Amino acid sequence: MSVDLSKRPFYLSPDDIQWVKQTIAGMSLEEKIGQLFVNMGSSRTEEYLTEMVNKYHIGAVRYNPAKAEEVYDQNLILQTQSKIPLLIAANTEAGGNGACTDGTEIGVQVKIGATANTEYAYQMGRVAGVEAAAIGCNWSFAPIVDINYNWRNPIISNRSFGSDPDLVLEMALAYMKGIQESGIAPAAKHFPGDGVDERDQHLSFSVNSFSCEQWDRTFGKVYQGLIDADLPSIMAGHIHLPAYEKYFNPSLQDEDCLPATLSKPLLTDLLRGKLNFNGVIVTDASHMVAMTSAMKRSEMLPAAIAAGCDLFLFFNDPDEDFGYMLDGYRNGIISDERLEAALQRILGLKARLGLHKKAKGQCLLPKAEALAKIGLPENKAIFREVADNAITLVKNKQAVFPITPEKYARVLLVNVKGVEGGFGKMVAGNRPSAVAILQEKLTACGFETTIYHSPMADILKMSDEDQVKTIRNEYSQKRPIAELVNRYDLIINVADVHMSTVQRIVWQATKGTPDIPFYVHEIPTIFVSVQCPFHLADVPQVKTYINAYDGKLDTMALLVDKMMGRSEFKGVSPVDAYCGFKDSYI
Repeated sequence: MSVDLSKRPFYLSPDDIQWVKQTIAGMSLEEKIGQLFVNMGSSRTEEYLTEMVNKYHIGAVRYNPAKAEEVYDQNLILQTQSKIPLLIAANTEAGGNGACTDGTEIGVQVKIGATANTEYAYQMGRVAGVEAAAIGCNWSFAPIVDINYNWRNPIISNRSFGSDPDLVLEMALAYMKGIQESGIAPAAKHFPGDGVDERDQHLSFSVNSFSCEQWDRTFGKVYQGLIDADLPSIMAGHIHLPAYEKYFNPSLQDEDCLPATLSKPLLTDLLRGKLNFNGVIVTDASHMVAMTSAMKRSEMLPAAIAAGCDLFLFFNDPDEDFGYMLDGYRNGIISDERLEAALQRILGLKARLGLHKKAKGQCLLPKAEALAKIGLPENKAIFREVADNAITLVKNKQAVFPITPEKYARVLLVNVKGVEGGFGKMVAGNRPSAVAILQEKLTACGFETTIYHSPMADILKMSDEDQVKTIRNEYSQKRPIAELVNRYDLIINVADVHMSTVQRIVWQATKGTPDIPFYVHEIPTIFVSVQCPFHLADVPQVKTYINAYDGKLDTMALLVDKMMGRSEFKGVSPVDAYCGFKDSYI
């Protein structure tokens, strides 16, 4: 059955539709198979980029961010060398910094949600669109429309707009409006919805356990609202939704359920059928365990297209994966009808973006003009405005504010961490630590500040035998409370915990040292989280808890202003920061 490209979300003219049909008719089988792939670039050399478009005939690209000029040069080569215009995607989840490293961050999505103002979601999309389009991108794997129902979920912790479906929908619509003003096609993710399970689909299965009725009222409401607003593309997640799989296939057994990326009931029956989505479906990254553990890779590639995905995200090995997909077509796993529909939607999206009307040498702005759009001061100012309106005083059970050098001259800063290393640390990059920035700001305001040095940092450098002995001595030789009370007037714990398999605090010590805030009744104590908004679950005893959402320079400066009473706390938590525990309120 032919895809109606004159209808939502493509709205193509007869001439545009003719281009799609003629282009497909002129393709070899290998070129058709190549269009199904989104390559993750491993190099920016002209030789590599030319090989990817000419040998594998890829339909789309996603790349690791770099400086704007590098990305511009890369994208110019790609579009100039490719026979058919490419979709070039960026992860602009927080602003233009997802397109290039010198792009403008506006704020992680939970931070935008905390402002309770859709104007900032629009601005995030607008700035992301301006900067991404300038350097040659035309597609974005954003917004994230997952919903924070489970505070233990480590993947969407600060990447969701919140736990209210109406807020998530309103913010996503505003973001969509902003980014499309620059000709960037948004891809909402991760269908059918993350945030219910607490596991990481990068490393394990992930299940959305909602009933059909629950899903309709929540995730379904969000996706339907976006589809009705002409959302052009959706990223399918490696997430199970057993209730709807069994609704469409009542005889299905639990062991036969599949993640959405491989599930015809979820993609074809639910998303295409019930929700009437006619746009492009792309898989999430194909190296994630929640997908790879479902079946052999040779079966998985064609199965994703057969289930209803149009684009397959990332080669493992280009030759091998291309062969698997080609064999899947020749063996009948991918039907002629399914391949044709996928190609029509892929090229239909390219035509919707007007890519077929741009001459190869004019597919990007002149370089100087393009780079002048990156990091504009007026756009960077939005980050500070968002931070001012987002920083949230979640809990305030003691009369600690305003803090002043006269009242709290001596401040101890305790750096609270989680799992070190891994994917989360890589994503975070080598940025200055939030606690160091906070120390600088407080010192400039006249406070005498000290950053606590945990004995565990030294103990872990010892031999195994000495570690055990020293830890025992550390725990048995408790220090007098008076040492803390006489030395410090205020303690501020700063939790800077990267995204990981479990985004929880890892205490350096557990008894008697300042690592953990046991002293809340001895010294005024403030706990600040600069990433995950759910740390109150691990420190319910603290009387003052703040979610700052990031530890960037402007955010920390504004945090100090608010703690000193120079500015109000304006943020409203878009999630249950108390994590459902009654004792967190005490």
